[in-house]
Amino acid sequence: MKFAVAILSLLVILGLAYAFSSDRKQVRPGPILLLLAIQIVLAFTLLKTTVGTTFVKGFAGMFEKLMSCAHEGIVFVFGGLVPAPSSGNYTFIFFFNVLLPIIFVSTLIGILQHIKLLPLLMKGIGKLISLISGQGKLESYNSIASPILGQSEVFISMKRQLPFLSRQRLYTLCATAMSTVSMSTVGSYMTIINGITRNASMGETTGASFVVVALVLNLFGSIIIVSLINPYKVSAKEDDLQVELHHNQSLFEMLGEYIIDGFKIAIIIAAMMIGYIALLKLLDRSVFFILSHADMLLHSAFNVDPRTYIDPQTHIIPHITFTQILGYLFSPLAMLVGVDINEAANAGSIMATKLVSNEFTAMLQLQNTEALSPHTIGVISVFLISFANFSSVGVIVGAIKALNEKQSTVAARFGMKLLFGATLVSLLSATIAGIFM
Repeated sequence: MKFAVAILSLLVILGLAYAFSSDRKQVRPGPILLLLAIQIVLAFTLLKTTVGTTFVKGFAGMFEKLMSCAHEGIVFVFGGLVPAPSSGNYTFIFFFNVLLPIIFVSTLIGILQHIKLLPLLMKGIGKLISLISGQGKLESYNSIASPILGQSEVFISMKRQLPFLSRQRLYTLCATAMSTVSMSTVGSYMTIINGITRNASMGETTGASFVVVALVLNLFGSIIIVSLINPYKVSAKEDDLQVELHHNQSLFEMLGEYIIDGFKIAIIIAAMMIGYIALLKLLDRSVFFILSHADMLLHSAFNVDPRTYIDPQTHIIPHITFTQILGYLFSPLAMLVGVDINEAANAGSIMATKLVSNEFTAMLQLQNTEALSPHTIGVISVFLISFANFSSVGVIVGAIKALNEKQSTVAARFGMKLLFGATLVSLLSATIAGIFM
């Protein structure tokens, strides 16, 4: 039954992408099917084989050590406000435990870029992806550079070519950037989702496995979806790659830039979390207020006896909040990725929260949602690991605007199409991962 649902879901997701294609005649099914097969093989390997689980443990262990080093720097600055995890008075504080470590990871990315290891890696893997997918060199480079450098930095690295890109190529670059996450935030995701899996008593299954699977599947999934929604061919004359990665900076100039960039990311996420969570709480209370007066509204407007609908103890329609309304609206999406119908409303609410706010807000909601099955936790975790939300459209348009005003106007015009494509990538990754959970 699970496989039948997965096949149906894949057909629906790919069908939606094809239905909104800008040029269906240009769609090439061969590379798409090959990339889909690669996704399935990689998901199986990472989730069901000894080699895959060993790799995930090694990757997670590396980030645990990095988080430990980051903690030392945080403790030095904030002292007793941040007790060690091993101490008896340890308290998880989102800003200290999740956001501030981003500064250290961002610094490491800068170092790897400065010694030219990252550029070599990105160009090499990009060429391999180009051979598999048939994409241009710039598009293939962008598919691997986006999850390493992040949404803003990746456009800076290709600023020489940005003014000359066609609308189609620009959409591909933007959609790919929205479909991934930045490596600087991966450790933070692992921290949150590891806590969720521990609380759910999921045994040896850790949040790290869901994060790694999402990273890998999103990379190939973004190519699949943009190849359906936005198919085109790059001519030999256009197929050029000009990357600029701060070659003229000294080591200390680079360190200062990446440390400040990491701090900016942490503060921006903190500000967005405060704003979005407060806004969602306001909407919840507004819905509560309206429904608390439903007895008068029903009686005066429709002459309906409110006792038919209203809880006699609380005098309100029970269990209805704004986030739950979103859950019911998005429950079909949850069922599409294999969530049981009995959990679809809760899962749909988390998915909706991610789309209207950001992945961190949704992860905290998942952390506070009880009675979800391990399968649902895994599927939703994979869905959340991407930048597919409304705020990311603004981030991408803003990053391009700083480099080229004309191209930012073009990007802004297909903002909703960007969100649509990136969301389909998340749904595709969650569906494939769910097959092996």
